[in-house]
Amino acid sequence: MAVRHHLIRVPPSAVWEVLADGNRYAEWVVGTSESHPVRGQWPHKDAAIEYQVRLGPVQLDNETVVRFCEEGSRLELEAKAGVLGTARIAIELRPWGENCLVIVDEHPLRGAGGRLHNVGFEALIQLRHRAMLARLARLCEGTDEAEDEHEARRPLGQVTAAHGADGAGRA
Repeated sequence: MAVRHHLIRVPPSAVWEVLADGNRYAEWVVGTSESHPVRGQWPHKDAAIEYQVRLGPVQLDNETVVRFCEEGSRLELEAKAGVLGTARIAIELRPWGENCLVIVDEHPLRGAGGRLHNVGFEALIQLRHRAMLARLARLCEGTDEAEDEHEARRPLGQVTAAHGADGAGRA
């Protein structure tokens, strides 16, 4: 199972607002475009959104269905990927101080994805989740990629000092 987490610097309610908008799915899910709800009221149980995956000139229409929803904290989806089969994607939001810890857990359920699942496939899912969670963070925090890249390159524990009007540094 590919499990990844990311700290987003907004409260869980702000992250849920993005997750609960089926029209914004393609903005944060890597590999998708043009999402829109097709059944039910997203993100309630059994609601579905349709989205496109573009591979060069080829466009594939796919669907994701809500299998479980605990409003504001947990969303479990079944993503259908045609001949590749389906995958279970669970997204959990946990309060972390004033921020939100987002935990994504994905694994194949049916089809070729399940039969071919291995360590290499798991590594690809991890890379996809890393990009997906960074996109979600940018949407929720209202930051741009340059800020995210700068933050990612800063060593852990590094303190930046700001200078006040009197020239004195503050940490």
